[in-house]
Amino acid sequence: MEDKIDILLTTYNTKIEYLRMQIDSILNQTYKNFELIISDDCSTNQEVKEVLKEYEKKDNRIKLYFQEKNLGYTKNFEFVLTKSNANYICFSDHDDIWYSNKVEKSIKILKEKNVDLVYCDAKQIDEKGNVIQESYLKYKNMPIINEKNNKKILSFSRHIAIGCSQMFTRQVKDIMIPFTENTIAHDWISVYIADRLKGIYCIQEPLLGYRLHSNNAFGGRNLKQNIKKWKEENGNTYKSYLKYRHKVIVETYLAGVLMCKDYSLKLKNNELENLENEVIEYYKKSQKHKIVYWNFIKYFKYLYFKGMKKRKIKEIMILHFPLISYFIYLILN
Repeated sequence: MEDKIDILLTTYNTKIEYLRMQIDSILNQTYKNFELIISDDCSTNQEVKEVLKEYEKKDNRIKLYFQEKNLGYTKNFEFVLTKSNANYICFSDHDDIWYSNKVEKSIKILKEKNVDLVYCDAKQIDEKGNVIQESYLKYKNMPIINEKNNKKILSFSRHIAIGCSQMFTRQVKDIMIPFTENTIAHDWISVYIADRLKGIYCIQEPLLGYRLHSNNAFGGRNLKQNIKKWKEENGNTYKSYLKYRHKVIVETYLAGVLMCKDYSLKLKNNELENLENEVIEYYKKSQKHKIVYWNFIKYFKYLYFKGMKKRKIKEIMILHFPLISYFIYLILN
Protein backbone atom coordinates (compact mmCIF):
# COMPACT_ATOMS: atom_id res chain seq x y z
CA MET A 1 0.00 0.00 0.00
CA GLU A 2 1.46 3.35 -1.06
CA ASP A 3 1.70 6.10 1.55
CA LYS A 4 -0.66 8.99 0.90
CA ILE A 5 0.97 12.22 -0.22
CA ASP A 6 -0.52 15.70 -0.29
CA ILE A 7 0.48 17.99 -3.17
CA LEU A 8 -0.20 21.64 -2.36
CA LEU A 9 -0.88 23.96 -5.28
CA THR A 10 -1.83 27.65 -5.17
CA THR A 11 -3.16 29.67 -8.08
CA TYR A 12 -3.77 33.31 -8.91
CA ASN A 13 -4.71 34.48 -12.42
CA THR A 14 -2.56 31.72 -13.86
CA LYS A 15 -2.19 31.49 -17.64
CA ILE A 16 -4.64 28.74 -18.59
CA GLU A 17 -2.18 26.89 -20.81
CA TYR A 18 0.37 26.68 -17.99
CA LEU A 19 -2.26 25.69 -15.43
CA ARG A 20 -3.53 22.79 -17.54
CA MET A 21 -0.02 21.54 -18.27
CA GLN A 22 0.94 21.58 -14.60
CA ILE A 23 -2.20 19.88 -13.30
CA ASP A 24 -1.99 17.27 -16.07
CA SER A 25 1.65 16.56 -15.19
CA ILE A 26 0.67 16.00 -11.55
CA LEU A 27 -2.30 13.77 -12.37
CA ASN A 28 -0.08 11.69 -14.66
CA GLN A 29 2.47 10.86 -11.97
CA THR A 30 3.55 7.22 -11.75
CA TYR A 31 2.84 7.47 -8.00
CA LYS A 32 -0.96 7.47 -7.71
CA ASN A 33 -1.86 7.73 -4.02
CA PHE A 34 -1.98 11.48 -3.56
CA GLU A 35 -4.43 14.29 -2.95
CA LEU A 36 -3.98 17.51 -4.90
CA ILE A 37 -5.05 20.38 -2.67
CA ILE A 38 -5.60 23.58 -4.67
CA SER A 39 -6.33 27.03 -3.28
CA ASP A 40 -7.16 29.82 -5.70
CA ASP A 41 -6.27 33.20 -4.23
CA CYS A 42 -9.35 35.08 -5.44
CA SER A 43 -8.38 35.17 -9.12
CA THR A 44 -10.02 37.96 -11.11
CA ASN A 45 -9.79 35.79 -14.23
CA GLN A 46 -12.93 33.69 -14.02
CA GLU A 47 -11.58 31.20 -16.54
CA VAL A 48 -9.02 30.06 -13.95
CA LYS A 49 -11.81 29.12 -11.59
CA GLU A 50 -13.77 27.34 -14.31
CA VAL A 51 -10.74 25.27 -15.32
CA LEU A 52 -10.10 24.29 -11.70
CA LYS A 53 -13.74 23.20 -11.29
CA GLU A 54 -13.44 21.19 -14.49
CA TYR A 55 -10.43 19.28 -13.12
CA GLU A 56 -12.12 18.76 -9.74
CA LYS A 57 -15.02 17.01 -11.49
CA LYS A 58 -12.65 14.93 -13.58
CA ASP A 59 -10.45 13.55 -10.79
CA ASN A 60 -11.58 12.80 -7.23
CA ARG A 61 -8.03 13.24 -5.93
CA ILE A 62 -8.44 17.02 -6.31
CA LYS A 63 -9.61 19.08 -3.34
CA LEU A 64 -10.42 22.66 -4.32
CA TYR A 65 -10.73 25.89 -2.32
CA PHE A 66 -11.58 29.41 -3.49
CA GLN A 67 -10.48 32.31 -1.29
CA GLU A 68 -13.03 35.10 -0.82
CA LYS A 69 -10.28 37.72 -0.68
CA ASN A 70 -6.69 37.79 -1.82
CA LEU A 71 -4.41 36.34 0.86
CA GLY A 72 -1.13 36.79 -0.95
CA TYR A 73 1.36 34.14 -2.03
CA THR A 74 2.74 33.21 1.41
CA LYS A 75 -0.54 33.14 3.32
CA ASN A 76 -2.17 31.08 0.59
CA PHE A 77 0.52 28.42 1.03
CA GLU A 78 -0.08 28.56 4.77
CA PHE A 79 -3.76 27.90 4.07
CA VAL A 80 -3.13 24.76 1.99
CA LEU A 81 -0.70 23.51 4.64
CA THR A 82 -3.52 23.68 7.19
CA LYS A 83 -5.64 21.48 4.92
CA SER A 84 -3.00 18.76 4.64
CA ASN A 85 -3.20 15.62 6.77
CA ALA A 86 -0.83 13.28 4.90
CA ASN A 87 2.51 12.08 6.26
CA TYR A 88 4.35 13.38 3.18
CA ILE A 89 3.86 16.72 1.46
CA CYS A 90 4.95 18.45 -1.76
CA PHE A 91 4.73 22.11 -2.72
CA SER A 92 3.76 22.87 -6.32
CA ASP A 93 3.90 26.02 -8.41
CA HIS A 94 1.01 26.65 -10.79
CA ASP A 95 3.00 26.94 -14.02
CA ASP A 96 5.75 24.29 -14.04
CA ILE A 97 5.77 20.81 -15.55
CA TRP A 98 6.48 17.79 -13.34
CA TYR A 99 8.17 14.78 -14.88
CA SER A 100 6.16 11.61 -14.37
CA ASN A 101 8.52 10.09 -11.77
CA LYS A 102 8.92 13.18 -9.58
CA VAL A 103 6.73 12.05 -6.69
CA GLU A 104 7.80 8.40 -6.88
CA LYS A 105 11.51 9.24 -6.90
CA SER A 106 11.17 11.84 -4.13
CA ILE A 107 9.42 9.59 -1.61
CA LYS A 108 11.77 6.71 -2.43
CA ILE A 109 14.87 8.80 -1.66
CA LEU A 110 13.31 10.47 1.37
CA LYS A 111 12.67 7.07 2.94
CA GLU A 112 16.00 5.56 1.91
CA LYS A 113 17.99 8.46 3.34
CA ASN A 114 15.75 8.73 6.43
CA VAL A 115 15.57 12.52 6.25
CA ASP A 116 12.73 14.99 6.74
CA LEU A 117 13.05 16.71 3.37
CA VAL A 118 14.40 16.01 -0.10
CA TYR A 119 14.76 18.48 -2.93
CA CYS A 120 15.61 17.84 -6.57
CA ASP A 121 17.22 19.53 -9.51
CA ALA A 122 15.10 21.01 -12.31
CA LYS A 123 15.46 21.96 -15.93
CA GLN A 124 14.70 25.63 -16.42
CA ILE A 125 12.20 26.19 -19.23
CA ASP A 126 10.95 29.30 -20.99
CA GLU A 127 7.39 30.43 -21.70
CA LYS A 128 7.11 27.99 -24.60
CA GLY A 129 8.49 25.03 -22.63
CA ASN A 130 11.91 25.07 -24.29
CA VAL A 131 14.79 24.04 -22.02
CA ILE A 132 17.09 27.00 -21.41
CA GLN A 133 19.14 25.47 -18.57
CA GLU A 134 19.72 21.74 -18.12
CA SER A 135 20.36 22.12 -14.38
CA TYR A 136 18.77 24.82 -12.23
CA LEU A 137 21.05 23.94 -9.31
CA LYS A 138 24.20 24.39 -11.38
CA TYR A 139 22.88 27.48 -13.16
CA LYS A 140 22.09 29.20 -9.87
CA ASN A 141 25.10 27.67 -8.03
CA MET A 142 22.79 26.26 -5.35
CA PRO A 143 24.11 24.16 -2.43
CA ILE A 144 24.02 20.39 -2.77
CA ILE A 145 23.18 19.18 0.73
CA ASN A 146 23.49 15.54 1.74
CA GLU A 147 25.02 13.40 4.48
CA LYS A 148 28.56 13.96 3.22
CA ASN A 149 28.78 17.73 3.14
CA ASN A 150 25.95 19.14 5.22
CA LYS A 151 26.94 22.50 6.72
CA LYS A 152 23.98 23.14 8.96
CA ILE A 153 24.46 26.91 9.15
CA LEU A 154 23.59 27.21 5.43
CA SER A 155 19.89 26.48 5.90
CA PHE A 156 19.77 29.41 8.30
CA SER A 157 21.87 31.89 6.34
CA ARG A 158 20.59 31.32 2.79
CA HIS A 159 17.74 29.87 0.73
CA ILE A 160 18.57 26.28 -0.25
CA ALA A 161 15.79 24.80 -2.38
CA ILE A 162 12.83 26.09 -4.39
CA GLY A 163 9.51 24.88 -3.01
CA CYS A 164 8.36 23.06 -6.15
CA SER A 165 11.40 20.76 -5.85
CA GLN A 166 10.64 19.66 -2.28
CA MET A 167 8.99 16.75 -0.52
CA PHE A 168 8.92 16.79 3.28
CA THR A 169 7.37 15.04 6.26
CA ARG A 170 4.33 15.90 8.32
CA GLN A 171 6.64 16.68 11.26
CA VAL A 172 8.03 19.60 9.27
CA LYS A 173 4.53 20.85 8.43
CA ASP A 174 3.35 20.67 12.03
CA ILE A 175 6.19 22.98 13.09
CA MET A 176 5.72 25.30 10.11
CA ILE A 177 2.17 26.30 10.93
CA PRO A 178 0.99 28.75 11.94
CA PHE A 179 3.45 30.98 10.07
CA THR A 180 5.17 33.59 12.17
CA GLU A 181 4.87 37.31 11.48
CA ASN A 182 8.31 37.32 9.82
CA THR A 183 7.60 34.44 7.43
CA ILE A 184 8.50 35.53 3.90
CA ALA A 185 9.38 32.20 2.24
CA HIS A 186 7.53 28.99 3.06
CA ASP A 187 10.10 26.91 1.17
CA TRP A 188 13.04 28.37 3.11
CA ILE A 189 11.34 27.55 6.40
CA SER A 190 10.58 23.94 5.40
CA VAL A 191 14.27 23.36 4.65
CA TYR A 192 15.41 25.07 7.85
CA ILE A 193 13.08 22.99 10.03
CA ALA A 194 13.94 19.71 8.28
CA ASP A 195 17.65 20.44 8.66
CA ARG A 196 17.13 20.79 12.41
CA LEU A 197 15.24 17.48 12.55
CA LYS A 198 16.56 14.44 10.64
CA GLY A 199 18.13 16.48 7.87
CA ILE A 200 17.75 17.17 4.15
CA TYR A 201 19.02 15.49 1.00
CA CYS A 202 19.45 16.67 -2.58
CA ILE A 203 18.36 14.52 -5.53
CA GLN A 204 20.81 15.60 -8.21
CA GLU A 205 18.44 14.77 -11.05
CA PRO A 206 15.98 17.13 -12.77
CA LEU A 207 12.47 15.97 -11.88
CA LEU A 208 10.55 18.97 -13.23
CA GLY A 209 10.61 21.79 -15.72
CA TYR A 210 10.84 25.06 -13.74
CA ARG A 211 9.28 27.81 -15.82
CA LEU A 212 10.86 31.25 -16.19
CA HIS A 213 8.60 33.90 -17.69
CA SER A 214 7.86 37.60 -17.57
CA ASN A 215 5.83 37.34 -14.36
CA ASN A 216 8.68 35.84 -12.33
CA ALA A 217 9.98 38.20 -9.67
CA PHE A 218 13.59 37.46 -8.64
CA GLY A 219 13.46 33.70 -8.09
CA GLY A 220 14.28 32.23 -11.46
CA ARG A 221 16.50 35.02 -12.74
CA ASN A 222 20.25 35.39 -12.40
CA LEU A 223 22.02 38.44 -10.98
CA LYS A 224 22.57 40.05 -14.37
CA GLN A 225 18.91 39.71 -15.30
CA ASN A 226 17.79 41.09 -11.92
CA ILE A 227 20.09 44.11 -12.19
CA LYS A 228 19.01 44.85 -15.75
CA LYS A 229 15.37 44.80 -14.69
CA TRP A 230 16.14 47.00 -11.66
CA LYS A 231 18.03 49.60 -13.74
CA GLU A 232 15.21 49.82 -16.24
CA GLU A 233 12.79 50.63 -13.43
CA ASN A 234 15.00 52.68 -11.07
CA GLY A 235 17.91 54.13 -13.00
CA ASN A 236 21.67 53.60 -12.66
CA THR A 237 22.77 56.20 -10.09
CA TYR A 238 24.80 55.18 -7.04
CA LYS A 239 21.77 56.00 -4.90
CA SER A 240 19.69 53.62 -7.01
CA TYR A 241 22.33 50.90 -6.68
CA LEU A 242 22.52 51.29 -2.90
CA LYS A 243 18.75 50.96 -2.81
CA TYR A 244 19.03 47.74 -4.82
CA ARG A 245 21.79 46.44 -2.53
CA HIS A 246 19.77 47.32 0.57
CA LYS A 247 16.77 45.46 -0.85
CA VAL A 248 18.86 42.36 -1.56
CA ILE A 249 20.54 42.28 1.87
CA VAL A 250 17.70 43.42 4.12
CA GLU A 251 14.62 42.06 2.35
CA THR A 252 16.13 38.73 1.32
CA TYR A 253 19.21 37.65 3.31
CA LEU A 254 18.49 39.38 6.63
CA ALA A 255 14.73 38.91 6.43
CA GLY A 256 15.31 35.22 5.81
CA VAL A 257 17.48 34.65 8.86
CA LEU A 258 15.13 36.65 11.08
CA MET A 259 12.33 34.41 9.85
CA CYS A 260 14.38 31.32 10.69
CA LYS A 261 15.15 32.77 14.12
CA ASP A 262 11.42 32.69 14.91
CA TYR A 263 11.38 28.98 14.17
CA SER A 264 14.56 28.26 16.09
CA LEU A 265 12.58 29.33 19.16
CA LYS A 266 9.80 26.92 18.18
CA LEU A 267 12.30 24.09 17.82
CA LYS A 268 13.91 24.86 21.18
CA ASN A 269 17.28 23.80 19.83
CA ASN A 270 20.08 26.05 21.04
CA GLU A 271 22.89 24.09 19.41
CA LEU A 272 23.59 26.75 16.79
CA GLU A 273 22.08 29.78 18.52
CA ASN A 274 25.35 31.70 18.85
CA LEU A 275 26.26 31.11 15.21
CA GLU A 276 22.79 32.16 14.10
CA ASN A 277 23.02 35.38 16.09
CA GLU A 278 26.38 36.06 14.45
CA VAL A 279 24.81 35.66 11.00
CA ILE A 280 22.11 38.20 11.87
CA GLU A 281 24.74 40.65 13.08
CA TYR A 282 26.84 40.03 9.95
CA TYR A 283 23.99 41.01 7.63
CA LYS A 284 23.06 44.05 9.73
CA LYS A 285 26.61 45.35 9.62
CA SER A 286 27.06 44.59 5.95
CA GLN A 287 24.08 46.64 4.80
CA LYS A 288 25.22 49.67 6.81
CA HIS A 289 28.57 49.97 5.00
CA LYS A 290 28.31 52.13 1.85
CA ILE A 291 31.92 51.87 0.61
CA VAL A 292 33.50 48.65 1.89
CA TYR A 293 32.89 46.08 4.65
CA TRP A 294 36.23 44.52 5.47
CA ASN A 295 35.10 41.58 7.54
CA PHE A 296 34.54 39.41 4.45
CA ILE A 297 36.07 36.33 6.13
CA LYS A 298 32.68 35.81 7.76
CA TYR A 299 31.20 35.25 4.33
CA PHE A 300 33.14 32.01 4.06
CA LYS A 301 32.03 31.01 7.54
CA TYR A 302 28.30 31.55 7.01
CA LEU A 303 27.53 31.50 3.29
CA TYR A 304 30.21 29.57 1.41
CA PHE A 305 29.67 26.08 0.05
CA LYS A 306 31.58 23.89 -2.38
CA GLY A 307 30.79 24.50 -6.03
CA MET A 308 29.76 28.16 -5.78
CA LYS A 309 32.02 29.25 -8.66
CA LYS A 310 31.14 32.80 -9.76
CA ARG A 311 28.37 33.14 -7.21
CA LYS A 312 30.76 33.75 -4.32
CA ILE A 313 32.47 36.57 -6.22
CA LYS A 314 29.15 38.25 -6.96
CA GLU A 315 27.94 37.95 -3.38
CA ILE A 316 31.21 39.12 -1.85
CA MET A 317 31.13 42.16 -4.12
CA ILE A 318 27.56 43.02 -3.13
CA LEU A 319 27.95 42.32 0.58
CA HIS A 320 31.45 43.71 1.09
CA PHE A 321 32.51 46.03 -1.73
CA PRO A 322 29.50 48.20 -2.63
CA LEU A 323 31.49 51.01 -4.28
CA ILE A 324 33.39 48.65 -6.58
CA SER A 325 30.29 46.59 -7.31
CA TYR A 326 28.50 49.80 -8.31
CA PHE A 327 30.85 50.23 -11.28
CA ILE A 328 30.12 46.64 -12.30
CA TYR A 329 26.43 47.45 -11.91
CA LEU A 330 26.85 50.33 -14.37
CA ILE A 331 28.24 48.18 -17.18
CA LEU A 332 25.90 45.19 -16.84
CA ASN A 333 23.23 45.04 -19.51
